[in-house]
Amino acid sequence: MSKPIFDCSDIDQYLGKPMQPARMREPIHNNDIRRWAQGMHYANRLHYDADYAAEGRWGKLVAPQSFAVTMDDGHGAGPACVGAIPNSHLLFGGDEWWFYGPRIVGGDVVHNERIPFDYVVKDTKFAGPTCFQRGDNNYYNQNGELISKQRSTAIRYLAEAGREKTSDETMEGTEDPEWSDTELKELEERKFQWIQMIHDLEHGKRYWDDVNVGDALPERVFGPHSIASFTTEWRAYLFTIWGGTHRRTDLDLAALGFVDEMAGHENDPVMERINPEFTDGAYFGPSRGHLFPRWARFIGMPRAYGYGASMGAWILDYLAGWAGEWGMVVHSVASYRGPAFTGDITVMTGTIVDKFVDEEGREVVQIDCKMANQLGTILATAKAEVALPKK
Repeated sequence: MSKPIFDCSDIDQYLGKPMQPARMREPIHNNDIRRWAQGMHYANRLHYDADYAAEGRWGKLVAPQSFAVTMDDGHGAGPACVGAIPNSHLLFGGDEWWFYGPRIVGGDVVHNERIPFDYVVKDTKFAGPTCFQRGDNNYYNQNGELISKQRSTAIRYLAEAGREKTSDETMEGTEDPEWSDTELKELEERKFQWIQMIHDLEHGKRYWDDVNVGDALPERVFGPHSIASFTTEWRAYLFTIWGGTHRRTDLDLAALGFVDEMAGHENDPVMERINPEFTDGAYFGPSRGHLFPRWARFIGMPRAYGYGASMGAWILDYLAGWAGEWGMVVHSVASYRGPAFTGDITVMTGTIVDKFVDEEGREVVQIDCKMANQLGTILATAKAEVALPKK
């Protein structure tokens, strides 16, 4: 029996051509920002405590730098998922971000310009022939200011390859690990240490002069993850709210090559008016693999798993939380090697590997970041440049 052909040639016609933009229907509200900070487990009072934020640099609540991704109706994957690849599945593979200075605040109207960028086909152990496809998202505010640019990577592979990994007889790791009450208490203490770092800095400045190559950032711990925590994350994305977005009319998941079980009507503006439960990604369509173990196994995952875009947000929040309100992540490139699974924890660590003045005259540190589970398995790596104030 011959194997299906992995044909990516349909992508070529879309490269470099702007797609329909993503647009929110109403201006950003402070509660949208709060919901995002809460969903991403980012306990930084600048983003949810109005009284505290009023005493700081901006005099009001501001969104985390990671918040820009909520302006896209596909958490950044839209321009990295164009062109038909018959009988395929998709995973989120990574993000590169550039930030230009403007912050998102309540009342802003943000839109996303989307342009497919490129793709390459490689042979992988996971799925054989695999397409690594990239697309750009340019986020602008109502004044036409460029807030940030996101270059996303989608991983597209044959559905048959995913099914070969998921027979009940051969798949390992389908059950959540167990944590004792003592272990859970210890985890909460570990998690609070990173939050305490933010409290200790408060509105102060972390000076470039005071940090050195080789310095380690405090660890940040998430979890144990659960279907409940992943659902909370998903609902923090504004596009998952019924009627909250001007939906694309050029999106056809079946035409992209998704198999019937993972196509459906996610982000379909017509179906949203008929039966919105088919469209918001939680119950039907390609995103349901995150929240339903059955559908996770269908695409090659042993159990319910987290969102790549959330992992990207965790990285940006980790760096920005350490930098403080007077610092800024100016660039970050992250590669996602594996998802966060239910029952696991995620441990983030970072190390300063360089320190310099960049071409724009900013005092910058370069940080290597790693994300691993409780077994030390690497889930993601990132390298970022963070601008800090100088004395």
